Amino acid sequence: MRKTTLFIAMSLDGYIADAKGGADWLDGQDPDAVAEDFYAEFIKTADTVLMGWNTFDQIVRELSPDEWPYSGLSTYVFTHRALPDSKDIHFTKEDPCTLLKRLKQGEGKDIWICGGARLIEGIVQEEAINPFWITVIPVLLGGGIRLFPTLKAPQELALVHVRHSNGMVDLLYRKR
Repeated sequence: MRKTTLFIAMSLDGYIADAKGGADWLDGQDPDAVAEDFYAEFIKTADTVLMGWNTFDQIVRELSPDEWPYSGLSTYVFTHRALPDSKDIHFTKEDPCTLLKRLKQGEGKDIWICGGARLIEGIVQEEAINPFWITVIPVLLGGGIRLFPTLKAPQELALVHVRHSNGMVDLLYRKR
């Protein structure tokens, strides 16, 4: 069965975006250093991406306005907006957990939960993510959008891999 992986970066104090929703702080400690590319390794395992509207909007407006960075991957964007689908991008009003269950029953590689916080929170509440692949960025934001704002119950995880590059710490957890 396909795995549902959360692959995301957060600040040392647990935020995935700053107070204005920005992500321009996603760098290592030395801007001139060549950091290990954790993403390149991860993305080989996935063929489907799930994201909320705010994450999609930030990608197309700020992070990669000239080119869709997930070309070749089936991307599902959760929104109430009625927008036309494209070859790789599907806009949906479907409940994220319902869509995720349906996708997991099909053929394919793993499913990547890309963001944002509300989407992640709902899927974590259903205990549907395993593994958690989190890169900690060496910055303290002091506020913003938390990665895990609330949980109904604790979820115990086991650390299975850790590495670091340019001050960033890459952590891979699986459910216990």
